[in-house]
Amino acid sequence: MPTLRPTPGIGTAGPDGGPADVVRSQAEAARRARAGVRRFCAANRLNRLGTLTYAGEGCFDPLQLRADLAGFWRALRRGLGGEPLPYLWVPEWHPGGHGLHAHFAVAQYVPVTLVRRVWGRGFVSMKLIGDLPVGSGQLEEARTVAGYLAPYVSKSLGDDHAPGLHRYEVAQGYKPERVQLAGISDEDVIAQASELMGSEPVRLWRSSDAEEWHGSPAYWCAWAE
Repeated sequence: MPTLRPTPGIGTAGPDGGPADVVRSQAEAARRARAGVRRFCAANRLNRLGTLTYAGEGCFDPLQLRADLAGFWRALRRGLGGEPLPYLWVPEWHPGGHGLHAHFAVAQYVPVTLVRRVWGRGFVSMKLIGDLPVGSGQLEEARTVAGYLAPYVSKSLGDDHAPGLHRYEVAQGYKPERVQLAGISDEDVIAQASELMGSEPVRLWRSSDAEEWHGSPAYWCAWAE
């Protein structure tokens, strides 16, 4: 007898009890968001972390948080003399039930006294990434920052509390540009990419080396700073 397979989303459920197709869609959205965070942080060398927390009873309105953060970034740029300021921030529901707070990353020194004055709604913490191997540059620091921020965008903040909101926000005008390369072989394309990057990749993964890979041929490379 032929094997009958249930249609995704009809009579099947994902790990959280929701329809399987919805669960897959949420998982894919989270994956894209994590990748976007990593690319933006690396491209703009965001290597300093900060957290903005509300005082008192906290903030429980995602729209209010975004309005407050928009004003915060405008005021911070003015406080820095109007110079360019690439940044990325992600919201998080405080695990202790204190509402929303925001984690952010920037690529330059910003006086914590200025951040506190501009935020003016509660508490501020700032952190420069350290404890990396000797010789690590700003790119490795930025990748570490991205690794810290990426898990937050996997949480279903927008789905649970305010549908349609982005999982993370960035400064406009700093989005990494996509560069497409074509060649006669994978070695040819990797060589072209290495010329653009100015060095050979320090990490290289090929799908042909993964026994569990059943999709189209794929390659992943990473370059040092």
